[in-house]
Amino acid sequence: MSLTGALSSAISALNSQSQSLAMISDNISNADTTGYKTTSAMFEDLVTASSAQAYTSGGVTVSGRANVTQQGLLAATTNATDVAIQGSGFFAATDATTGGATYYTRNGAFTTDNAGYLVNNGYYLEGWRTDAQGNIIGNASASSLAPINTQVAATSGSATTKTTIAANLPADAATNATFSSSMTVYDSLGTANSIPITWTKTGSNAWTATFGNPTDPSNSSTTTGTTTSGPVTITFNSDGSLASTSPNPPVVTATWNDGAAASSITLNLGTVGKTDGLTQYASGETTPAVNVTSINSDGLAYGKLSSVSVGKNGVVDATYSNGQTIAIYKIAVATFSDPNGLTAGTDGMYSATAASGNATLQTSGTNGAGTIYGSELESSTTDTSGQFSNMISAQQAYSAASQVITTVNKMFDTLISAVSR
Repeated sequence: MSLTGALSSAISALNSQSQSLAMISDNISNADTTGYKTTSAMFEDLVTASSAQAYTSGGVTVSGRANVTQQGLLAATTNATDVAIQGSGFFAATDATTGGATYYTRNGAFTTDNAGYLVNNGYYLEGWRTDAQGNIIGNASASSLAPINTQVAATSGSATTKTTIAANLPADAATNATFSSSMTVYDSLGTANSIPITWTKTGSNAWTATFGNPTDPSNSSTTTGTTTSGPVTITFNSDGSLASTSPNPPVVTATWNDGAAASSITLNLGTVGKTDGLTQYASGETTPAVNVTSINSDGLAYGKLSSVSVGKNGVVDATYSNGQTIAIYKIAVATFSDPNGLTAGTDGMYSATAASGNATLQTSGTNGAGTIYGSELESSTTDTSGQFSNMISAQQAYSAASQVITTVNKMFDTLISAVSR
């Protein structure tokens, strides 16, 4: 009966518009939620078997479509561990440090917990372990993905492997005259040591450098190791530039009393034929002396972790009290063949489904994956003005459908009155 069909159609409209309003309400309430993706109401008509002689109404149904791929604006923040993706992809996160389920999110508001993990509402950000230069250790695969633990390198310190010396050895010194200086180096435990250098003039334009046992820089009477290198022979040209060193390059080897690994330190004494390292010019002093311009060694003293930040391309950097900054992790970007097929959960987390396909893990900005930016967050995609417009449309459609029900009710009353006569 057409009146019954009209009533059924109007009821379906009330139900569909109320669901649409619920979606609009969710969108508006999450206007400031980081990484939130709006849900759009998708209306579909229900068609029944109608003919030219009789029309049977079908009504309407509604379903929600999550706009998962919609890009939100990136906004700068003051938190160094906030992250955002510009482009396709999601952050991979797990709900436990070991053996947890994997989820995917665009909400990059991660902070460091008391155990050193980057966490957001109980979900741990995942990435790949790197060396100090930011190169992934092993393969960038799902099996090597792990929760990012900034305490994996809680301290820092590196051994000296190279020392550059620039100094003038006095040409007006007497043969067999000796002069002293020292160079500071670090062992593999980050301990500073002072290695004494004795410069001896052995002849015209000829010198030797010998290296004593290392000592404590604050107490030269405390020996901290043993130097096993022989003397270095140095010759100069007649214009004061460096002529040769033997051996070339000179290497100082040392063992340490504190259990650090043995050191092998390559010396850079300058370029042959140039004056960028050791030189031999007259000092012009009554008592000639070695004039050290600079002695620079690599390596770093022991330092504690002081801060963590995320740089461009998703590299997690650790900075230490000794001034060293090294890369410790690289954040993964998960892409899907159909991201709209993901199942949405609370806290902006999504789960993979058969419709979405399995995640493909990429590094930032590669193979179609979006680029990761540190100290930024992705804003909600809610456009409040557009949602208000949708709300007005839903309200009008709902009111109109209720009017249909009122009209059908009156028509039923008329019909019943006519039949009863």
